[in-house]
Amino acid sequence: MAELDTSGGGKSKGGKVRSKKQSTRVDLTAMVDLAFLLITFFMLTTTLAKPQAMDLAMPDKEKQDQQELTIADNRTMTILLGANNRLEWYMGLVDKPLTPPQVDNYGRNGIRKALVENAKKVIAATGDPSKGLIVLIKPSDQSNYRN
Repeated sequence: MAELDTSGGGKSKGGKVRSKKQSTRVDLTAMVDLAFLLITFFMLTTTLAKPQAMDLAMPDKEKQDQQELTIADNRTMTILLGANNRLEWYMGLVDKPLTPPQVDNYGRNGIRKALVENAKKVIAATGDPSKGLIVLIKPSDQSNYRN
């Protein structure tokens, strides 16, 4: 049984002799029972967080009915992430680049400048803002997650 004892400590030196007071005892059993009841009530009434997962669309194993998606080479910029905060980029696809690879960094005058300039060139060439630059990012084994 849980109880709270609030009796005084020892005797004080000197002074009048007083009659001994009864110690005050508070029975805490009911409060402990109430706490457990409240905990159980709220645990059972709250909805537990359901795991949220993103759906991942995977291609079919059979390629019979699939059509090949063609991407315009002049709208595609490929970025290869490398070690030491360096990267290479070129216009076009991997198998047939339109420009030679250029080494850059992640700064304002690096890849950002190249992305903005090439996006403007592609929009000017196509004449349609909805057909802008397509960026393919390919990390290497030496690249890290922070980049």
